[in-house]
Amino acid sequence: MLIDSHCHLDRIDLEPYQNDFNCFLKDAENQRIEHMLCISIDMDAYPAMLDLVKDHPQLSVTVGVHPNAHDGFEPSLEQLLDLGGDPKVIGIGETGLDYFRSSGDLGWQHERFRTHIRAAKALNKPLIVHTREAREDTLRILREEGAESCGGIIHCFTENWEFAEQALDLNFYISFSGIVTFNSAQDIKEVAKKVPADRFLIETDSPYLAPVPFRGKPNYPTYVRYVAEQIAELRNTSFEDIAQTSTRNFYTLFKMNQAM
Repeated sequence: MLIDSHCHLDRIDLEPYQNDFNCFLKDAENQRIEHMLCISIDMDAYPAMLDLVKDHPQLSVTVGVHPNAHDGFEPSLEQLLDLGGDPKVIGIGETGLDYFRSSGDLGWQHERFRTHIRAAKALNKPLIVHTREAREDTLRILREEGAESCGGIIHCFTENWEFAEQALDLNFYISFSGIVTFNSAQDIKEVAKKVPADRFLIETDSPYLAPVPFRGKPNYPTYVRYVAEQIAELRNTSFEDIAQTSTRNFYTLFKMNQAM
């Protein structure tokens, strides 16, 4: 069985599934997708996202605001704590820093990131971190805020081994997306070879970043198997081993009972 540890189910194209979410869920089950974590990126869309998944035990959610979100509701720490207390919410984020799509004075991004870290620590729920072209500040703020006490995930990992080592030391897991299947992603492939077996996850970030052979097309949680296959090849092990290990790691991080 497989777990997609990071996807945006409220944004995937359901046309191939007759615009029926339940039809999509059945296909995912048939393709051995055991669990999917639906990630929040803005508060305005959050209520509908939660409503979409609330009745499905194989789906969980996070709550938070993406670092690139410029408009919409900005939650306070108290509001994040209230929303994050819902039992359907198993993590906080995605949050972090992005210097690729945002520029100028980014103090607001830093404060948003710190607020999310504090919420994750208070709730003792893992933090889902997005970082792009902001490696030094991401690590610095995680350290300053004591994020190792809650831990979490560096999602859609695009950094090098030096960054990965420091994130691992801060009690974070490394999550690989379809980018690891790209020929150009040599640094990421090296990290996938080296990361300890008990500290990696797999994800799609669907509907974005489809893996080879679907690169450039809409992505789906069912494509997480291509990520697992690539990591199995890089680590010289079997697909079944990567599937079992990444699944076990997910349940360990989120303190959930593994499905039988």
